[in-house]
Amino acid sequence: MLEKLQALEERYSFLEEKLSDAQIIKNQQEWQKYTREHAALSDIVETYRGLKNTERDLRDAKELLQEKPDEEMVVFLKEEIASLSENKEKLEENLKVLLLPRDPNDDKDVIIEIRAGAGGEEAALFAAVLLRMYLRFAEGRGWQTEILDSHATDIGGFKEITFSIKGQGAYSLLKYERGVHRVQRIPTTESGGRIHTSTSTVAVLPEVEDVELEINPQELRIDTFCSTGPGGQSVNTTQSAVRITHLPTNTVVSCQDEKSQLKNRDKAMRVLRARLLDRMIEEQREEQAQERRSQVGTGDRSERIRTYNYPQNRVTDHRIGLTMHKLDQILEGDLTGTIEALITYDRAEQLKKAN
Repeated sequence: MLEKLQALEERYSFLEEKLSDAQIIKNQQEWQKYTREHAALSDIVETYRGLKNTERDLRDAKELLQEKPDEEMVVFLKEEIASLSENKEKLEENLKVLLLPRDPNDDKDVIIEIRAGAGGEEAALFAAVLLRMYLRFAEGRGWQTEILDSHATDIGGFKEITFSIKGQGAYSLLKYERGVHRVQRIPTTESGGRIHTSTSTVAVLPEVEDVELEINPQELRIDTFCSTGPGGQSVNTTQSAVRITHLPTNTVVSCQDEKSQLKNRDKAMRVLRARLLDRMIEEQREEQAQERRSQVGTGDRSERIRTYNYPQNRVTDHRIGLTMHKLDQILEGDLTGTIEALITYDRAEQLKKAN
């Protein structure tokens, strides 16, 4: 582990030099690549440097104690040694966690797809609630969001909606949101006041850049059609909507939210690249693919990762048995506690396997 840490520190110093190089700064694509790598190494290197400083101070304190100083100094040094030893253990544990294999997509932006599952119109309304929750979460972190495609219902829900979130480490946090989300509440469409259960599914895809995934244009079929949905200028009258089919995988993506056919095509290609990358990840990591399919499922009530219970103001994450009575705050985008608990659990499981 020591050799690996030394190598990472050397790489970190190299990156610091590169980031101050005028030639690198001019090439924004290369500069951003080095910036992402530098940020990814920052926690590890700073923790390692903190450990080295702690070990140095611990050695110095022990050497001073061996020189048999006066009684007051002995008491002080023993307290210092105990404190430094405790800090050393904490830093070593932190490094073990930081050195766990990282998901190569953790630093990427994300594309999120929300689809209404079981529950009809109420499921579509819940999809809109989830959309707002993620948008508020992103807003709180200063991230950028963009709607890529949507299929709205007449009373404000969504049969499905696709949007992007751009921000440092977006995928590393939001990847835990993929799966079936279940809601229990009295729907606005129910006059009898009975509690209904419905579901929406969430898929979280790492967004991929053009250079990361080559798509052969000859393997694409691109169709145009008139947009559907609420009326307005150019809507339902011009063929601005775009449907792209990737023939080798039969992956179909459509986009109709923009008035411009070119903009719809660009957005559809972004979603297509993300879906194809996700497909590649599934093929390469069959074990993880099985996990993902079981999480996303079909939208049936029995397949769920989280339940949102309105009458009890309760949210329960079934993967780790976490229950919190602050549904109102979570729906306002306060997902930090839930996500941190999932990350902690995930890391603990990885540490068990590593040991």
